[in-house]
Formats: sequence, C-alpha cells, structure tokens
Amino acid sequence: MTDKKTNNWSRRQVLKAGVASSAAIGAPMFFSRNTWAADFRNNPGNSKNLVLGFNVPQTGAYADEGADELRAFKLAVKHLNGEGDGGMLNTMKPSVLKGNGVLGKKVTFVTGDTQTKSDAARSSAKRMIEKEGALMISGGSSSGVAIAVQSLAQEMGIIFMAGLTHSNDTTGKDKRRYGFRHFFNAKMSGAALGPVLKKEMGTDRNAYHLTADYTWGWTQEESIKETTEALGWKTLKAVKTPVGAGDFSQYITPILNSGADTLILNHYGKDMINSLTQAVQFGLRDKQVNGKQFEIIVPLYSRLMAQGAGKNLQGILGTTNWNWALKDAGSQAFVKSFGQEYGFPPSQAAHTCYVQTLLYANACETAGTFYPPEVIKTLEGFEFDGMGNGPTEYRAEDHQCFKDVLVMRGNMKPTSQFDLLEIVQQVPRKQVEYDAKIFGGELGPYVV
Repeated sequence: MTDKKTNNWSRRQVLKAGVASSAAIGAPMFFSRNTWAADFRNNPGNSKNLVLGFNVPQTGAYADEGADELRAFKLAVKHLNGEGDGGMLNTMKPSVLKGNGVLGKKVTFVTGDTQTKSDAARSSAKRMIEKEGALMISGGSSSGVAIAVQSLAQEMGIIFMAGLTHSNDTTGKDKRRYGFRHFFNAKMSGAALGPVLKKEMGTDRNAYHLTADYTWGWTQEESIKETTEALGWKTLKAVKTPVGAGDFSQYITPILNSGADTLILNHYGKDMINSLTQAVQFGLRDKQVNGKQFEIIVPLYSRLMAQGAGKNLQGILGTTNWNWALKDAGSQAFVKSFGQEYGFPPSQAAHTCYVQTLLYANACETAGTFYPPEVIKTLEGFEFDGMGNGPTEYRAEDHQCFKDVLVMRGNMKPTSQFDLLEIVQQVPRKQVEYDAKIFGGELGPYVV
C-alpha cells in the first residue's frame, strides 16, 4: 500500500525537478491548480466539460431503484451547473461548490444499464470510461454490481462513488482505494435493529431466513443472525433464493410447519415485494406459533419497495439509509428540489446517488484538481454535515460513511402512497460503528 506522506513527497520532488529543469533551459513553466500529473486517464485538460458516468439498473429486479437514481443524478448535474434552486449545495458544510460547474468545467454525463448483473455492469462502466471519457463512475443498486465495478475502477484508475450497495463486503473484504460508499451496510442494519427487536419481540424467538443468493444477501443474513442470536433467538433455517425468482411459494411453504415464529426476508427490490406479498397470502402473519404472533422482518427497506408491497408492509420493522420525512435542512432542501423536478419525493437510492455526486464534485474543487489520488485523499477522512442523517464521516481506513441509521416500520395508517413507512428511531452513529479491521481486505494503492 502506498504511504500517503511518501506519495505527497514524491510528487513535490517531481514538481521541483520540473521547475529546475525549466529554469536550466530558460523555458517558462506555468503552474495552476491542475498542473500535476497531467497524464491521467480521461483528464479533461482543456475541455470545457467534465464527463461523469451514471451506471444504474434500467432493467432487472432493481430497476425501480435505478430509475430513481438516474433522476437524482440528473438533478445533481443541474445543481452543479447552476440550474434550479441548488438543493443541497445550499446546506452542505463544508463545501466550496458554487453552482458554476467543477473547476471551471460544465458537468455532463453518460449512462449505462447494469441490468442488475455484475458482468453487464462492468461492461457498461468500461465502455463509459474507455469510449466516452467518464472521469468518475457512480450508481448501481446491487452489491454484486458495486463490487464488480469498484474492482474495475481500481484497475483503471477511475473513482467509483458507489450507489445503493448494502453488503458488508463493499467496504470490507472487497474494499478498494478508488471506491467510496455513502450508503450504510448490513452490519449497521443489524446493530440498529437489535434494541428495537428486543423491546418489541423479546429474547425468545425461532427465526427462519430467506436470503438473496449473492454477496448482499449473504452478509445481511450473517449480520442479522449475529444480532438476533445475541438476543437469544434461535436460527432454525436459512434458505438461499435466486435473485429475480418471482415465485417464492416453494420457499415459503416449508416455513408453515417449521416451528418458526419469525420470518426474516433478506430480499430487496421486486424480490422483497414478491416474497413478502406471497408470505402474507400464505397466511403467515395470521399464525400463532409457540404461543406468539408470527412476525416478519425486512432488514433493508426502501420507499419504492413499500409502494410495491402496499398494505402487506404495515407494522413490519426494517432499516433505511435515509427517508424523505426527515426534518433536517439538507433533507428538506433535497426533497423540495426533487419534488419540484419530478412531482414526488425521492427514495433513499436517489438520495445516496445525489449526495455521492456532490461529494465527488466538492472533493475535486477542494483538491484543486481532477487527479484521482488527490481527490481520493480529500475524501478520505472527510467530515461533513447538511446532507441528511446528521454529521457524517468518510472513514479513511475503509471508505465507509458513518452516520445515523433509521429504524422504520410499515405505516399502519398511511396518508398517501408515499407515506408508507414511519420512522421508529433515528439510531445514533456511535451505536452502529465498528472496527474497520473486522472484515479484512486492503484498499490498495493510489494507482493512475
């Protein structure tokens, strides 16, 4: 791993050598904020434009999240270029963004369809980098996709500002120097849910897991097991299910006579909508097992999933990264801007992608360059506020953001199609923090 101080020292020596060499031959040498390491991939140089790549699931099981992500990306570009009301540019602190582009360049973008598939996501990201000049890639609504694209970004020296990715692995064993995650993770969901589950469901439960069969599902199951078993719950069985299965009846039927009194759905997007709806249709929520009312838990929620599940979600506990009902100034500014643009409130996926775009732009402006190693160093350990969830830090050791986490419940008395989740508790950051070393992995070098 390259040492940060050594890296800075080496670059200064190169610059000094350049000055000395110029003086020796009598040639003038002009330095500006962007002068060092002019030769890096997709350096915008003298171009008037900065190209960002937005890689989202436009098809597949997570396409609803992808559509909202793309809306947020487009809104972020407008605000960076000085269009609209500025949104979170008015609330983010510290910030050097002025709504006049980034380092004097107008922000433009290209898009790709991840299809909620890792190979497709890598392919579209590679195309945006190699053929369309994208200097930063963002997006995705699957941890498998995020990990694949993050690895590609490391190989190609392009920064990846992850979209919706909740697997512990993204900033754990698969973390990369060129990847950053604003979204929370499965470990945090478990830590936030634990006290609420204990209070509402007690310490004597028999749990049955249905788990999406990829990196997010695996780590979500692991983290929620860690939490519930520490409470005294027993895990009766954990069954893996394919992403995009559609019909989950073959997985739900065995639960009926398993002795389980709790179903934990480690599913997301349309998979969660379908599995929850079918579980309710099978009568699970009406059952009494072991002298207890049968309960269902959805560890990771989103407003878009809530709309799809409707009344089936009422009363069910879970967590989210952010919710449009938060009253802080940053959240309200974003909800206002997004609502004016699209006619409805943003999802947590939209919030994350909007914030990630502004964070990258602000890091470039702060560093005074688009040179990726300098931008990365500006983001590492960056502490900020005014963007929802309270004071937030990009931890330098693993590039994971730490902030407050929301425990949510399906609203029993919704007032609109957007009011389907209610905030049970805003869990403070200190309750969900953990040692960066527990998941292993290495960030890797500051490559170019």
